[in-house]
Amino acid sequence: MAHSENHNLIGSDRVEGTYVYDKENVEIGHIDKLMLEKQTGRVAYAVVKFGDVFGLGGDQYPLPWEKLEYDEKLDAYRLDVSRQDIEGAPKYPESDSAWTPELGRNVYGYYGIPPYWMI
Repeated sequence: MAHSENHNLIGSDRVEGTYVYDKENVEIGHIDKLMLEKQTGRVAYAVVKFGDVFGLGGDQYPLPWEKLEYDEKLDAYRLDVSRQDIEGAPKYPESDSAWTPELGRNVYGYYGIPPYWMI
């Protein structure tokens, strides 16, 4: 089946695996998965993975979707923060079921933006 994107839409399978660059234009990792809000279908977080070797290991950090900006020239996403900023952020739990509203508030608070459920 052919993949096609219309205007601003993109399939989630095309987003997962896309590289992410920090504010210094350094590749820091890739989008491992997207987390969707069950009721609205809104993308709440992109889980960015970096520090892995050949796809193994590495740390995962939830980033509010609003922090990512797509760069057509790079065919990648950019952040307005550094890798060091991300390394100080709350990490993604080892299991999706370990996610809590408190962790969500901490992530959004760390990046200084209102939580997606408040917008």
